[in-house]
Amino acid sequence: MAGDLKYRFAGHQTFAFRYGWLEKGVRGVDECPTLFFEDDALVRLGVGKNMVSSIRHWCGVTQLIELDPSAKAPNTRHLRPSEIGKRLLIEGGWDPYLEDDASLWLIHWLLVSNPRIGTSWQLLFSRFHRPDFTKRELFAFITSFAERQSITVSESVVTRDIDCLVRTYEPTHGDSKFSKAEETFDCPLLQLDLLQPSPDGDLHRFAIGPKTSLPSRIFCFALVQFFDRLEGAPNTLSIQKCLYGEGSPGQVFKLDENSVIEYVEDLEHQTNGAFVLDETSGLKQIYRKRVLDPLVILADYYRGKRR
Repeated sequence: MAGDLKYRFAGHQTFAFRYGWLEKGVRGVDECPTLFFEDDALVRLGVGKNMVSSIRHWCGVTQLIELDPSAKAPNTRHLRPSEIGKRLLIEGGWDPYLEDDASLWLIHWLLVSNPRIGTSWQLLFSRFHRPDFTKRELFAFITSFAERQSITVSESVVTRDIDCLVRTYEPTHGDSKFSKAEETFDCPLLQLDLLQPSPDGDLHRFAIGPKTSLPSRIFCFALVQFFDRLEGAPNTLSIQKCLYGEGSPGQVFKLDENSVIEYVEDLEHQTNGAFVLDETSGLKQIYRKRVLDPLVILADYYRGKRR
């Protein structure tokens, strides 16, 4: 899968996605596969021209829409909701208005674990292992990565990308991250409180530790996908790799060791022993006893919320 990953450092038009954008994009494509290329897209989506492109970008990198292979003449203009996009956001779906914080954790995971489109978001939450950073340090990290991978990208593009990345997780003004108003210009992912700015705004620190709004089943969804994407599809995973491995749930959700252990212990009961935590010779290991369907895990979570 890693060999299929293509990095994209533009496309968002400098906009972090806003409340209602993902829902509008997924439902719009469900009604009209070529929506983003229609002359009246601005009217249908109720946004400006650049924002139309931005919504398409965000729906794509969060894996909520995809190319439609069943179109008579498959091309980049024919899109459809992905299976998870359909189940989550189409009317009558699991959480069509993203009212549950669990859905925001899910979208964060989908964004930074995309197996086809790599972004600065993915680099920050998968490969950057420091507890804090300045924009200058992140710029050096991303440009160095691009150079090693022979990716041509201009400094100005990376700079704008980083500005947008930080705005995805930090408020642009006041205490707006606590606002649930749909018309706010801030990104819904602010609710996750994953990044915390220093008083002078120069240093950005990860909030590493327990995540009270992250349900066990969303962690389980991520853990199953992480297991499935490991080379050789092993059924054993060390706690350390789950915590620090590239693209691991521990890295993406910025958890500490105790939090990961608590999630796995909880999953042993919730999955009827599909996952088991074992400690042999001082090494804590996660054993996968049974393969689980990630979409069934999500369906079980949202079904439970409706009871």
